[in-house]
Amino acid sequence: MRRFFCLFFSAFMVFAVFIASLTKAEEPVNAGPQWETAIFAGGCFWCMEPAFEKLPGVKEAVAGYTGGKTSNPTYEEVSAGRTGHAEAVAVVYDPSQVSYSDLLFVFWRSINPTQVNRQFADAGTQYRTAIFYRNDEEKRLAEASKHELEASGRYAGKPIVTEITPASTFYPAEEYHQDYYKKNAAHYKAYRIGSGREGYLQKMWGGH
Repeated sequence: MRRFFCLFFSAFMVFAVFIASLTKAEEPVNAGPQWETAIFAGGCFWCMEPAFEKLPGVKEAVAGYTGGKTSNPTYEEVSAGRTGHAEAVAVVYDPSQVSYSDLLFVFWRSINPTQVNRQFADAGTQYRTAIFYRNDEEKRLAEASKHELEASGRYAGKPIVTEITPASTFYPAEEYHQDYYKKNAAHYKAYRIGSGREGYLQKMWGGH
């Protein structure tokens, strides 16, 4: 009897495991957001993070450097204009909640796209404006948004000089630069106003 019970119990457990495996396989998998990354340069990266990070569906905007020729550049090297990099942000987002076109909308309303190799008080190629596309669809959407802005006449005939260029390696900036607008709110606000960015954007777009 004891042997029969053991055999019966073993058979029952094998059957239970088999049924459990079928049930588990049929359960929906909650994989979570499928994050994408979009890269934009708009002058000082401190000023580019806030507008993106307040968007629903954006996980974070990481300050960093891209578009240059030096590996692992430092802030001192980039800010001196020695590496060819631009200060930029890598926007990590969930495309099911916010689209690439939405990000382009925010980007254009955060910069002066008519300035060559500068943004407001900051001059040099490291402060150029650029859209770094990662695929053909991003390139198409970026070019279409640029043409639409040019056709709007908003810039009174001034050419839009923002680059649309293939993405290259993005290097996150030093930790003290990340979310600077939160860590050093008073200094950030003073810089944003003093550089002329805040007044210009208010004039052009009425705030956003």
